[in-house]
Amino acid sequence: MADLTMPHVDAVIIGFGWTGAIMAKELTQAGLKVVALERGPNRDTYPQGAYPTSIDELTYNTRSKLFQDMSKSTLTIRHKPSDQAVPYRQLAAFLPGTGVGGAGLHWSGCHWRVTPEELKIRSHYEERYGKAFIPDEIPLQDWGVSYEELEPHFSFAEQVFGTSGQAYKVNGEIVGPGNPFDADRSTPFPLPPMKNPYSAELFKQAATEVGYHPFSIPAANASGVYTNPYGCQMAPCTFCGFCSGYACYNYSKASPNVNILPALRQVPNFELRAKCDVVLIETDSTGTKATGVIYVDEKGNRVTQPADLVILGAFAYNNAYMMLLSKIGTPYDPTTGEGTIGKNFCYQNENSIAAFFDGDKFTNPFVGAGGNGIACDDFNADHFDHGPLGFIGGAPMWVNQAGTKPIGGGPLPAGTPSWGSAWKKAVKDNYTHVVSMNAHGTNMPDRENYLDLDPDYTDYLGRPLLRLTFNWHDNDYKMANFMVDKMGAIAKAMNPKAMKVSAKKPGEPFDTRHYQTTHMGGGVIMGTDPTKSAVNRYLQSWDVSNLFVVGSSAFPQGLGYNPTGTVAALTYWSAKAIREQYLKNPGPLVPV
Repeated sequence: MADLTMPHVDAVIIGFGWTGAIMAKELTQAGLKVVALERGPNRDTYPQGAYPTSIDELTYNTRSKLFQDMSKSTLTIRHKPSDQAVPYRQLAAFLPGTGVGGAGLHWSGCHWRVTPEELKIRSHYEERYGKAFIPDEIPLQDWGVSYEELEPHFSFAEQVFGTSGQAYKVNGEIVGPGNPFDADRSTPFPLPPMKNPYSAELFKQAATEVGYHPFSIPAANASGVYTNPYGCQMAPCTFCGFCSGYACYNYSKASPNVNILPALRQVPNFELRAKCDVVLIETDSTGTKATGVIYVDEKGNRVTQPADLVILGAFAYNNAYMMLLSKIGTPYDPTTGEGTIGKNFCYQNENSIAAFFDGDKFTNPFVGAGGNGIACDDFNADHFDHGPLGFIGGAPMWVNQAGTKPIGGGPLPAGTPSWGSAWKKAVKDNYTHVVSMNAHGTNMPDRENYLDLDPDYTDYLGRPLLRLTFNWHDNDYKMANFMVDKMGAIAKAMNPKAMKVSAKKPGEPFDTRHYQTTHMGGGVIMGTDPTKSAVNRYLQSWDVSNLFVVGSSAFPQGLGYNPTGTVAALTYWSAKAIREQYLKNPGPLVPV
């Protein structure tokens, strides 16, 4: 093993998922020489998406082919600061990706925009409900950027992703039966909405019957032939049901590998290095300027990559991890509430209802697409009166039939045994006769939910593991049960023979044994006050001005929507600031 130093480059990017790919494309277009470092292996539609081996549930979902290798580097988890954290040995509750494309290769494809009021959530709630409405233990804060500023970047990201959907309002004019709660848009979706499976149509009919406003989910699954602004091509989705956890063999699901990387491969000033595990962002003697990064390559060499600009674009909690390892910024202290790195870690508060039908009503859950379905936004964000309810946040409700696999299986009625002949009979009787619906809820930050370095456990390189302190709190329980009650009205309108309700019960702790979602945020949050945020409105570190930290780590609180659409828009927003402001006059873009 040796210590090596690579030739200097203009910019180095840590991680090559959606954020790394977008930044690489934007910075190379600005003329910069860019190197992207990905700790996992090279991945692409071929061979990872080659048919038929790609639709192998045992290899991909069960044995975690595209997910983080927990034997090399994991994290520790505990419920509260007084608990002893223990290492997470086997992925279950969430599934971070690894390799080229990151989680953007195995995601489902729901492509949402953040609502305007969520970007200014604290000031919005204080104005509508009064300052006393927000509990002290919930450190809400505005993001520091407006929907109007992000809108052009949402629009362009949808064109890059080839998103299928139906707009409601474009440039102030109602254009179709989209989401009536949506903010105004500057452009329609590049592709029309996908066709719906029968389960989504049942949900749509029932939601309309109870007075809600159903609409097609914006899906980064192509409803037709498409070529994006970078010249990358997509084919129509075949509803194979293998989206989440898989590379799309049909080039129908948007991913960095399909929608950006083919264009980057034509660029001479871009280099992608896989199996390069970054261990440190180096800074100069003042600690205020990054000089590059140090990584370990696949041969075990310790390599220094000098660069003028560092882009940190790893998975949500890994961004905070790298900041903590590099000693950039002040670690968050839950006792005092001071510090910013690791602060406001958020998850997704998901609750569900399964409606079971007689054998003459076939829902065929084995077909589907990751982003396809019907949703209602009536109780998402602040689209309803929170005043008498005593909680913050909300959830879209939807039927998002992505394809139920044979090993993972589908929901079964309450009281079904977990094995034996009665279990087999229940599977046979219910598999093709069930509609699963979800309330995909927000998770507000809590003073005791945060990230830091574990004092006891280390990884394969001897680095301290990241420690996650997380649990559900009173706001989560109240919102969960409110949403299940509202969604229950839709389920009852379907007239099922039985229903199974899964909602968080007060006092029930965060359960790491069962999958919930991979939608995590916070830890390196954005804002306008350097004492309360780690990065400014352009995702530039307050402490190191040539370091930009992009991804859902910037979210000050969790969203009801999936994060990827907002992550993409924020990355384009940050890249625009780098190209038009920072490169002309390197330094802080916002005065400290």
